[in-house]
Amino acid sequence: MWKFLAIGIALFVMYKLFMGDKKNTEVQSEKVVKDKVASGEMVKDPSCGTYVEKDGSIRIREGEKVHVFCSYECRDKFLKELEATSKEIPEE
Repeated sequence: MWKFLAIGIALFVMYKLFMGDKKNTEVQSEKVVKDKVASGEMVKDPSCGTYVEKDGSIRIREGEKVHVFCSYECRDKFLKELEATSKEIPEE
């Protein structure tokens, strides 16, 4: 009986240690992202709002502004919205 109780307590303690470590890791990674956003190393994807590295490989240039995307799907969505917007404005 005592053996099962000791094993149960040991498993509970290990579970708590693991879950606490997992939470600390998540908090630290969120802090790293916030620091990178504040320093300008990460920018917001204009399509979905996800923060991506400023030097990301999926990007387009619109005039002087460079947009960086998290995926090709977001890039394509942005291009379709941009195209629809430009068709709505008649050229004079």
